[in-house]
Amino acid sequence: MTAPRIRVEHVGHEREPVVVIDGFAPDPARLIAEACAAPLAALGAYYPGVRAPVDRAYLAEVGPVLAAAARQVFGFTHRLAFDRALFSLTVTPPAALTLAQRLPHIDDVAPGKLAVVHYLGEQDWGGTRFFRQRRTGFETVGPDRHRAYLDALATDLRQHGEPVPGYIDGPTPLFAPIAQVTARPNRAVLYRSNLLHCAAIDNAVALPADPATGRLTVASFLTAA
Repeated sequence: MTAPRIRVEHVGHEREPVVVIDGFAPDPARLIAEACAAPLAALGAYYPGVRAPVDRAYLAEVGPVLAAAARQVFGFTHRLAFDRALFSLTVTPPAALTLAQRLPHIDDVAPGKLAVVHYLGEQDWGGTRFFRQRRTGFETVGPDRHRAYLDALATDLRQHGEPVPGYIDGPTPLFAPIAQVTARPNRAVLYRSNLLHCAAIDNAVALPADPATGRLTVASFLTAA
């Protein structure tokens, strides 16, 4: 196996680093097979699909490259710990999305948190898009911004109404896209958990419910401990 190929993009006005890693895992075909055998089910209220935990062997395989990126790009000097890693298959039709699933989101406001999306499918069913909240100009939402972000969102929803059913696929009155990472087989994208983002999914295309052919990723959440 060749070494992973890493590049860093600085996105938006805040120039927040986003790390793109190609050739991320040593055996992506094995991971797809494991996902096909996993008990995928709805897990939580926010992810638009089904999930299942990934075997801990995955963490040992990809941990070193993530730790190096966390140190070199984000300046983390402490040990990097996995909070969780989940096979994630996006299957919810656009018309069935909840309000929260129709908006960009953050994964955590706390400092020292990172998120990873590892794309496994051979077909590009949608990468990851990053956003700026128009009213506040926020691209990241930490503890000091969280209340202002939520208040601005509430104001916008009152003024503009809820977005129509569907995955957010471009500019809206509430949010402006600032960058996008295209899905590629065995590519991962690493970013701070407080960076506004969502899956970049085409509402006109039906997502397969089969992990072997659909929008299968591994979503990992890490803490600098």
